[in-house]
Amino acid sequence: MAQNNTRTVPAGTPTNVTQNHQKGGIGESILRPDGTLKVTGEFAYSSDMWHEDMLWGQTLRSTVAHAEIVSIDISEALAMPGVYSVLTYDDLPAEMKNYGLEIQDTPVLANGRVRHHGEPVALVAADHPETARRAAAKIKIDYRELPLVTDEASALAEDAPLIHEGRDDHHIGHVPHPNIVHRQPIIRGNVEEARKRADVIVEGEYTFGMQDQAFLGPESGLAVPSEDGGVELYVATQWLHSDLQQIAPVLGLPPEKVRMTLSGVGGAFGGREDISMQIHACLLALATQKPVKIVYNRFESFFGHVHRHPAKLYYEHGATKDGKLTHMKCKIVLDGGAYASASPAVVGNASSLSVGPYVLEDVDIEAIALYTNNPPCGAMRGFGAVQACFAYEAQMDKLAAKLGMDPVEFRQLNAMEQGTIMPTGQVVDAPAPVAELLRRVKARPLPPERQWESAGEGADVRALPGGLSNTTHGEGVVRGVGYAVGIKNVGFSEGFDDYSTARVTLEVINGEAVAMVHTAMAEVGQGGITVHTQIARTELGVSQVTIHPADTQVGSAGSTSASRQTYMTGGAVKNTCEAVREAVLEIGRRKNGSYHPAWATAELLLEGGKVVTDGGEVLADIADILEGEDAIDIELEFRHAPTEPFDLVTGQGNGHVQYTFAAHRAVVEVDTELGLVKVVELATAQDVGKALNMLSVVGQIQGGTTQGLGVAIMEEIIVDPKTAKVRNPSFTDYLIPTILDTPTIPVDVLELADPKAPYGLRGMGEAPTLSSTPAVIAAIRAATGLEINKTPIRPEALTGTL
Repeated sequence: MAQNNTRTVPAGTPTNVTQNHQKGGIGESILRPDGTLKVTGEFAYSSDMWHEDMLWGQTLRSTVAHAEIVSIDISEALAMPGVYSVLTYDDLPAEMKNYGLEIQDTPVLANGRVRHHGEPVALVAADHPETARRAAAKIKIDYRELPLVTDEASALAEDAPLIHEGRDDHHIGHVPHPNIVHRQPIIRGNVEEARKRADVIVEGEYTFGMQDQAFLGPESGLAVPSEDGGVELYVATQWLHSDLQQIAPVLGLPPEKVRMTLSGVGGAFGGREDISMQIHACLLALATQKPVKIVYNRFESFFGHVHRHPAKLYYEHGATKDGKLTHMKCKIVLDGGAYASASPAVVGNASSLSVGPYVLEDVDIEAIALYTNNPPCGAMRGFGAVQACFAYEAQMDKLAAKLGMDPVEFRQLNAMEQGTIMPTGQVVDAPAPVAELLRRVKARPLPPERQWESAGEGADVRALPGGLSNTTHGEGVVRGVGYAVGIKNVGFSEGFDDYSTARVTLEVINGEAVAMVHTAMAEVGQGGITVHTQIARTELGVSQVTIHPADTQVGSAGSTSASRQTYMTGGAVKNTCEAVREAVLEIGRRKNGSYHPAWATAELLLEGGKVVTDGGEVLADIADILEGEDAIDIELEFRHAPTEPFDLVTGQGNGHVQYTFAAHRAVVEVDTELGLVKVVELATAQDVGKALNMLSVVGQIQGGTTQGLGVAIMEEIIVDPKTAKVRNPSFTDYLIPTILDTPTIPVDVLELADPKAPYGLRGMGEAPTLSSTPAVIAAIRAATGLEINKTPIRPEALTGTL
């Protein structure tokens, strides 16, 4: 907090993270520096932050989904002892009163109208969290309810209420209705002619439910007013600089007066890419001139962040009798809810990846996102590709069954490979081992059947559908096996200027060369700080590496999303370390060049704290070279190869920088009488290009696989279609997989390098979330013989008791 030296640093403020190992470069599975602290409960999350004289903030949210605000009475709330401030829309300090990732359509506080259940209407700051909650409850709001828009039919009707009247964003000129956020068609070849070549045609209508990111650490942060009229914000987020760009204008402050520091993040998965409590905490801090902390409870968290888009997907595929795909036609309808969030980019992903990892020359694709009065939806792990994968993999199983072919062999016959042309016209220019991934998961031995039986003992009900509820001892239990494979893009796409920044300092401390890595990357649990230390050790040859807390005093690192951080910020750290290394060598040549000809002629490396030739000859200690010199301090940006927007008529364009692939085989046991499912095993194979830390890679794959399992059989935010209100905003009613639900997840990792990427790596955090869901659903279909076109699948759907 250099700009505010007179203030006390809040408890829980992030500090430097240091690892000191002689080894620990890329390719090693070193332990995470924050790992032990997290599992022992000593890690400081954003909700743990504390300031000695802080107030507590509370948000009052709408109780209806679509209504005019007739009046707001805050008098009783203001009169309560301990209340310092109550703010509504009329109290906002700047001309800019909206924010948004791409389209600034989201009001900081509702302005005369609420558009979804749980929209923020007023803010309270008080000296105790319970006082703040009680004061918020005393605010009286008179609503006049308006007609609801809840689905495609009501959104696109001729007389549909417009969710946003007078739209002037850059998408409005390219959509057929104002309640469509964005539309992306992709046309290639001639579907009508290709259909004539098809011996079999299958159609399907699929429904994908609204999934929550369900991170365990709730939205939270601490805003501290500065003496210069600015504010310092400590917050759990995915993208510091994007937050800054949205926060500063609505506060009426220049960006340099809003200083942000990442605090401990308890999971994200896309749900922290949008603004939640950041602006509200800053407004209250500036209004009261006191530090203000906001922590959502679990109920409020369900309203405080966006969710995965629910979707309706309509598909048609054709194939010849020998199993070759002829054509594909699809329409994908995503429900974006009341505000745009990341919907335009999700539409781009859903459309461009809607064919899956298959060779198809004739396609007719349309993807749209709707404005409705349902909860806002945006980024979540998989980002549009998850919904599409569920549908196209169901189609592959239908085609294989109709042709009498093995479902894996059918997929392999049509699998893309390096050199395949995507429906957008883009060439897949790196390894695409789709057929090999499928071969590997199929070749893995199946787990033994009837594992609940053990010699001399009763059934182990934990291995049965229904688990410890003891609903069966094996009666009516049938096994099923299912397969799926998916494709996901890596990094920001469609011409976005995707870059990341790293600052690396190398200096001598107590006779030892020490590196400091400073980025704005949000560590949300993915292990990025671990990888950064590994890269620095590899490139600089030092044992001690310190990671500076992420903040906005260094250039942007972009979002921790899109499977991009190791590629992008890892790439930035690598490039900056290379520049630092060259600076070390230049100093060495200046000081020692006359003593050994290798300084001028050999390829020199930094290894083990020394300068060595490529033949292993030691020329000098790094510490000796830097002794008496100023610290080497370099900040550089890293960009991937440029992309371009998809054409708004044909969808053609080199829109993505990299593709990643994963396959799954699910083995399930289904109690066909009660409709209960036990996933026995969920094996996966994935190409990661290069595993910089294999332990972290396997953890990411298993975590993504588990989230895909969740949305297959249990996870769904239920929105009442009559009121557009969320019915299950709690972990009592919104279910996520626990240790008892999570099966064995064997992981087979391929490392086929992408020559364009740093170290040949491939972004890998999202791909396992795609194919795990359709693999589980396919296995349930195999066990029951039912046609299942909706996720999550519930017991009543399996027993016919809907």
